[in-house]
Amino acid sequence: MRIPTTLKHKPVIVSENYENIDGRKAYSTDAKGLSLGLAQWNERGKVDISAKVWRYTGEKWSRQSEELPMHRVLDLAILILRSSAYFSEAYRYPKLYDREEATIDRVGVQGDAMEVAVCTDNPMIDEDIKLFAQALNEDGELLGERFRILSRLLKDMGY
Repeated sequence: MRIPTTLKHKPVIVSENYENIDGRKAYSTDAKGLSLGLAQWNERGKVDISAKVWRYTGEKWSRQSEELPMHRVLDLAILILRSSAYFSEAYRYPKLYDREEATIDRVGVQGDAMEVAVCTDNPMIDEDIKLFAQALNEDGELLGERFRILSRLLKDMGY
């Protein structure tokens, strides 16, 4: 399925077969494509680029398609990677976290830091963190493959 080029987000680089590799929903997802392009919120004289997940309902392109600035996509990748590393050692805590010290890490970014922490404000955190850890474990192969690809690409780029 071809990603539309007549909407506000202007695709430049596309992956139009994303539905074939969308994790556990591969071949049965409404996420049909990914694109990197000119952001829909651009103002005259200012150009931002963004990443977009294109959803298709079977009849039309969905308003639930998501567009994110590229730095946020990378920030999400950092959060996923750091969380995954945390959960590989979280078994050491009886509840998979330390209620007294919920901060997992502070990742330096732009002269400050992205705090990564367990959300202890969640009243169901004890149950939810177990479900999250279980899902992360079940998706280990899917995520691990992508982590290895990211690692290889970053090494190839000199990072």
